[in-house]
Amino acid sequence: MAFKQLKLWFDGDLANLLANKLMEQQVEFDKSSFVRTIADEVDDLELKDRVECIADTLKSHLSKDYPVAISQLIKILGPENEKETGMFKEYYWVMPIAKYVEKYGLEHFDISMNAIQEITKRNTGEYTIRPYLERYSERTLKVMKTWSKDKNKHVRRLSSEGVRPRLPWASKLDIFIKDPSPILPILESLKDDASKYVQTSVANCINDILKDNPEIAKKLIARWARNATKERKWIIKHALRNLIKTKDLWALKMVE
Repeated sequence: MAFKQLKLWFDGDLANLLANKLMEQQVEFDKSSFVRTIADEVDDLELKDRVECIADTLKSHLSKDYPVAISQLIKILGPENEKETGMFKEYYWVMPIAKYVEKYGLEHFDISMNAIQEITKRNTGEYTIRPYLERYSERTLKVMKTWSKDKNKHVRRLSSEGVRPRLPWASKLDIFIKDPSPILPILESLKDDASKYVQTSVANCINDILKDNPEIAKKLIARWARNATKERKWIIKHALRNLIKTKDLWALKMVE
């Protein structure tokens, strides 16, 4: 992926790439219509709207049966991303598939959870999961608690990143702004995770909680600080970075 503005990658060339991947899997597909539709519509759109345009065009060109269509899309995902980087440089083309699941998969919970798990191993499901948390809160949290113990670091990261109350570039999760306690068991599962990628996500989630429910977050941090592992110490320090900048005495004590 050569350097250019991210939104510019979501164009007719990407449509051609997706079409070719689908046709390689013997999917019956009107490639010319698909590519032409996207090429004609995306020029005046910003990134999120370009991604949604491609997702909508996938919807209109694939099977109307969601389970069939998503199974075809999952088959083109290819090898998993073994690194902690590359989500948007190497696997940017997966973003419209994630949007497709976010927008059209809500009536097919189990199938969509599997799709999100596979997507996040290449790109990310942190935005895709949020409508499911809003509609099926307890059911989705149960799945994400299982993900917090997954062997794949990208899946573990999703379990904390997806529940962030104030995830950047996403709609707020008001249910967890009001009461973050349902997401705490997920953070507990990850408090000593060896992956810095996961640690950063856990810290950012706690940082979000501090903004709206400081007493709940502080209670969690104080408990974690006792006999903390090096992984937990790093999470605590990163979670408290804003308070540390203001020389908050409690925060400074937590990272002594």
